[in-house]
Amino acid sequence: MMHDDLQETVDSVQQWLVERPDMDMLVHLVLLLLGAWLANFIVKKVLLRGLLSLLDYTPAGKDRQAIERNIVARLANVVPAFVLAFGIKTVPNVGETLATVVVNVSFAFMVITVARALSGFLTIVNTVYDRKPDAHLRPIKGYIQVAKIVIYTVATILMVAALIDKSPVILLSGLGAMAAVLLLVFQDTILSLVASVQITSNDIIRVGDWVEMPNLNADGDVIDIALHQVKVQNWDKTITFIPTRRFINDPFKNWRGMQESGGRRIKRSLLLDQQSLHFMSDDELQAMKRFRLLKDYLAEKQKEIDEWNQELREAGKEPVNTRRITNIGTFRAYVKEYLKHHASVHQNMTLMVRQLNPTADGLPLEIYCFTNTTAWTEYEAIQSDIFDHLLSILPEFGLRVFQHPSGIDMREMTRNLHETGTKDS
Repeated sequence: MMHDDLQETVDSVQQWLVERPDMDMLVHLVLLLLGAWLANFIVKKVLLRGLLSLLDYTPAGKDRQAIERNIVARLANVVPAFVLAFGIKTVPNVGETLATVVVNVSFAFMVITVARALSGFLTIVNTVYDRKPDAHLRPIKGYIQVAKIVIYTVATILMVAALIDKSPVILLSGLGAMAAVLLLVFQDTILSLVASVQITSNDIIRVGDWVEMPNLNADGDVIDIALHQVKVQNWDKTITFIPTRRFINDPFKNWRGMQESGGRRIKRSLLLDQQSLHFMSDDELQAMKRFRLLKDYLAEKQKEIDEWNQELREAGKEPVNTRRITNIGTFRAYVKEYLKHHASVHQNMTLMVRQLNPTADGLPLEIYCFTNTTAWTEYEAIQSDIFDHLLSILPEFGLRVFQHPSGIDMREMTRNLHETGTKDS
C-alpha cells in the first residue's frame, strides 16, 4: 500500500514537472549540481586520502600540505567539471546552445585545472630536489619554469579551442604566421633559457657564490638562480635582481675560487717617507740584534757585504764605494719574517714583501700574502692586526710613513716661523 502511494506521488510530481518545462529543467539542473558537488566530495575525502597516505612513505611526504593544496585539490575539481560536461546533455528542455556552452566551458576548466596541477607537481619536484646536499651545484629551477611555460602555452591553446568549439589543429596551423610575433614576445625567455643552460653546464655560478658585477652595483651572495633572473643579496642586505643572460654577456667576478682555496689575499702597501731612508750606523745595527726575527738576516747580510767590500781593496776605503745595510732593507726582511711566523698567514701560498715605484706620496712597500681563512670578518681582523704592528714598529727602524701636511702641521710650522722671527728681531 505504501509503495503504491509513493509511486503515485512520484508519478504526480513527474506529471507536474512535465506540464512546467522550466521548472523541470531547473530541478534537473539542481540535481546535476548536487551530483557534481557529491562527486567532488567523494574524490577529495575518500579516494585521494588513500593516495596521500601512500605519499607519506616517499620523499615527497614532507610536503603533504603542498601536495594536497597544489595537486590533489586541483585534480579533484576535474571531477565536477566532468560530471557537468556529460550530465548537461541529460537535462530536459536545455537548449543546444546552452548545452554546448556548458560543455565547452567545462572542458576549458578541466584543461586549466590539469595544467595548474601539473605546475604544482613541478613545484614539488623542485622543492624535493633542493633538499639534496649538492642541489645548489646543479639547480633545476630554470628548467622547471620552462616546463611550466610549455604547459600553460599548450593549456591556453586547448582552452581557446574548447571555448570556440574548434579543433586545436586549426589553431596550431595558424601559429606559423605568428612565429615572428611569438619570438618577439618570448625573446627574453629564449635568451634566458640559453643563458641558464650555459650557466648550469659550465658551472659559472652557484647558489651561495660571492659574485661582483660593478656594472649593476651587485656585490654579494647568490641566493637564487631562476630562468629570467638571478637574485644577489648585497653586503648591505639589499637585493639586486640581475637578468640571467647578463652573466653570459657582461664581465663579473666570482669569488668561489678564493673561498675554495682556503686563503684570501692581502695586498696592501705602506707608504714610507723617502727622506727617512738611510744607511744604518753601527749603533743602529747593534740595536737591530735585539730582534729575534732579524738574527739570521743580519748575520748573512753582513757576511755578504763584507765579502763584497773586501774585493774592492783600495777603493773600499771610501764609504761611498762600499755596500752597507739600509734601514728599509732591514725592515723589509723583518716584515717577511714576521709574516712567515704569523699563525694566521697561509704559508703554502704566495708570500712576498716588495718595493713598488716611488711616487709623490712616498715609497710603497707592498705586503702580498694570504690569510688562512676566507671569512670576511676574520680576514679583516687579521689584516688590520698585521698593519697595526707594522705601523707601530716603524720608528724602531728609523722609518716614517708619508702623509700630506694637515692643518695642525701648518699651524705648527707657522708658530715655529713666528718664534724664529721674534728671536731674530
